[in-house]
Amino acid sequence: MLKLPITLSEIAPRVSAGAFILNSGLGKRGADEETAAGMHGFAAGTYPFLKDVPPQQFVQGLATAEIAIGAALLTPFVPTFMAGAALTAFSGGLLGLYLKTPGMRKEGSLAPTQEGLSLAKDSWLVGIGIGLMTRGLIERRPRVTVKKATKLANKQAKQAAKDAHRRAKAA
Repeated sequence: MLKLPITLSEIAPRVSAGAFILNSGLGKRGADEETAAGMHGFAAGTYPFLKDVPPQQFVQGLATAEIAIGAALLTPFVPTFMAGAALTAFSGGLLGLYLKTPGMRKEGSLAPTQEGLSLAKDSWLVGIGIGLMTRGLIERRPRVTVKKATKLANKQAKQAAKDAHRRAKAA
């Protein structure tokens, strides 16, 4: 039987986030110059190092990153920790847009304004990413079934009895 590096409980968050991000990336592939300029300007306003990247190149890079991350989340052979780490890093950058761009949040609050609502959703992507990373780290310890544990305990008890018998004989 093929053992996948994911569990049943990881499927729903991976599919929901993966499909959302993959769809977003696929939609950006054919962005026109005006759309690319708008997206680039918005991102470069928050992350100044992006100003040197041409808008069309920026959007193509963003689309490629979204497609890759979405595909990684949807592919069960990609370990949960790795998929979660990619999602957390990517969505953390998106959440930075929400937190650092003026007008996205209500004054003195983390609550979104109407304009910030579309970016505020990235908080759930960060949460899913952190949850997947945690699950990937903690839940990967080898599990022992009750039957296996009982069998092992019986074997150890027999060995301990043999050892005690040998010691008693030798004394």
